[in-house]
Amino acid sequence: MPCHDTRMRNASEEAGATGVRQTLPTPGGGSRVSFRRFRVGDIMPAPIDVCRWTDPAWNDSKMSVPVFRFMVTCAALIGILATRSERSMGAEDESRDDPVSDRSYPNLRMPTLGGRQFWGDVCYLRGWRIQHHVLTGHYRLLDPDDVRVAWGTEAACRSELQRIRIAQGLTPDTGKLIVVVHGIIRSSKSFSRMRVALERDGYTVVGFDYPSTRVTILDSAEYLRRVMESLSGASEINFVVHSMGGLIVRTYLKHGTDPRIRRMVMLGVPNHGANMANVVQSNPLFKLLFGPAGQQLIEDPAGFISGLPTPRFEFAVVAGARGTDEGWNPLIDGDDDGTVEVENTRLPGATDFMTVCGLHSFLMDREDVIDSTCRFISTGALRETGVREPIPAAVPAALTKTD
Repeated sequence: MPCHDTRMRNASEEAGATGVRQTLPTPGGGSRVSFRRFRVGDIMPAPIDVCRWTDPAWNDSKMSVPVFRFMVTCAALIGILATRSERSMGAEDESRDDPVSDRSYPNLRMPTLGGRQFWGDVCYLRGWRIQHHVLTGHYRLLDPDDVRVAWGTEAACRSELQRIRIAQGLTPDTGKLIVVVHGIIRSSKSFSRMRVALERDGYTVVGFDYPSTRVTILDSAEYLRRVMESLSGASEINFVVHSMGGLIVRTYLKHGTDPRIRRMVMLGVPNHGANMANVVQSNPLFKLLFGPAGQQLIEDPAGFISGLPTPRFEFAVVAGARGTDEGWNPLIDGDDDGTVEVENTRLPGATDFMTVCGLHSFLMDREDVIDSTCRFISTGALRETGVREPIPAAVPAALTKTD
């Protein structure tokens, strides 16, 4: 049981604190004398450096007070985040039964990066977005300039968006929309140059963001589904997708579709997997940076990608290449864009196909790719001549058998 030490207590009172002296056993069979100082208003006791250990093993590995305090602070922060996550997750279920579930937190309007690897869009309206944080589970409302105007539960953010919608007379986006879907470890900002050209052609461009390195492809497709539901005023929806973004759309199509979807352009999409992912699949750094989705990008006849459907609307495939048998990357076979083999981008059933001399990460910035993308969305052909190079649909094996 702790006992009070008058002399130590008086010494600590000079610093405005009270203390308790304890004698505790150690794992090595020794004992220690510890004095814990408590300041008035402290949330948790802060130990001061008056501990004396009689265990020799402890003296060799004694933890400094600053390190201990740092660990206590980290533990407290983790506890706060865990509590907030429990309160925020499942906000939709709470809102049906709990009248106070639409709570919001005090907000300071401040600019953000718009969401990168930890945020997923769940609602879109005239540039306003509601995003979900994949780690803490809370939501936030961003204006068209990516300034945070509210945060808390999803219900609270939707309530604030509704208030703004009425005050500003906002209506759902109408007409022809193009949803751009970025690849892994990227964001919708990677389509900045292409966005200008698409908007010049009269389309409303919706930049869709999702936490590509923190969740599976299936989870990312669920974010896309929720955004698609929020585009209630659109009469036509098209897609421009890069790399894994094309697999997100194909996964979305596996669990449903939207009759308003007209066309899609795929840029460097590993429709049959990326052999480069096979090369680095077991690398710890790759696992850390690319997360669970990175493990799904491998080339595997029985893998995740092989079970994805082919779109039933018009789509084109644009592949980066070097124009040689070796390609850019010596670690993978055949011509490639440095990351994905040309052959693995070819999805049977494509309306049109073309290659450009370029690297994977920069395809959407190339002028020839931007021109071809705009042309296909408008006319259904990648080339200015209007001549298409379709990829024939695969013939079912049962139809190829002869007696």
